Amino acid sequence: MSKRYNTPPYPPPSLAFEVKGRVSPRRRDAAFIPCVQRIFVITGTDTGVGKTVFTRLLAAHLHTLGARVAALKPVCSGGRDDARQLRRAIGGVLPLGVINPWFFRAPLTPLLAARAEGRRLELSEVVAQIRRVAAAKHEPEFVLVEGAGGLLSPLGEGFSTRELVVALRAETILVAANRLGAINHVRLTLAALPRGFAARTRIVLMNPARPDHVSRTNAGLIEELTGAGRTMTFPHLPAGSWTGGGLRGQARRCVADALAAIVAG
Repeated sequence: MSKRYNTPPYPPPSLAFEVKGRVSPRRRDAAFIPCVQRIFVITGTDTGVGKTVFTRLLAAHLHTLGARVAALKPVCSGGRDDARQLRRAIGGVLPLGVINPWFFRAPLTPLLAARAEGRRLELSEVVAQIRRVAAAKHEPEFVLVEGAGGLLSPLGEGFSTRELVVALRAETILVAANRLGAINHVRLTLAALPRGFAARTRIVLMNPARPDHVSRTNAGLIEELTGAGRTMTFPHLPAGSWTGGGLRGQARRCVADALAAIVAG
C-alpha cells in the first residue's frame, strides 16, 4: 500500500526558518529590492537545458544585491546536487530539507521515482510548503522555485510544473538550450501554459560553448513569433568562470547585466 505524506519526508527544522546573519543595509540595492514579494518559477523545455545554472546565478545575483532570497527545488529525483547548488548560491541561509523537501532516489521522472518507493505526492502539499517558506519569519523578497525536467514532466500525482505555476500565480522563466530545435521547443512549451501566464513568460536561451549561426539567430525569430522584449540570450560560462566567490571577469559583468534586466522586467 502506498504511503501518503502530508508533510515532507525530510521535515525542515521549523518552517519559519532562521536566516544566518544579517545583510548590511549598505549592501542592499534599492533599485532591485521589490516592494512586494515576487515568486518566480524557473522551468525548461527539457531536462539538462540549464535551469539549475540559471537559477543558481539569479539567486546569487539577488543575494549579492542584499535581497532576501529563498531558492527552492521542491522535488528532486536521482540526486540532490541541484538543491545543494542553490543552497550555496544563497549563502546557506536555508537548510537543504527546506530547499528540497521531497527527494526520490531513482533517476526517473519524480512521479515514477516516488511510486517506486511506494510514496505519493500531491500538488497541494508542494504549494503549501512553498507558501510556508514565503511567509516565514524573515519573509524573502524573492522566492525562486526550480521545476524538475520540462514544464509538463510529472512531479507528482496529477500535476507538473505547469500546475505549480498556476497555483502559485508565479512569474515564469522558461530556459532553453540555444541550439537547433529551440524555436519549436519554446513555442510548444509556451502553448502548454495558460494564455495569461504564457504572455508574461520570460525566455532565456543558454548559449553553447561555440555559438553558431543557429544560436545567433534563434532569439530574433523567437522574439518575432512570441513578442518583443521577452527573450534573452545567456552567455556560456566555461568552468574557469567560477571561483569560490562566484563569477569573475567578463562572465560576471555579462551575467549581472542579463539578470538585472530579467529582475527589472
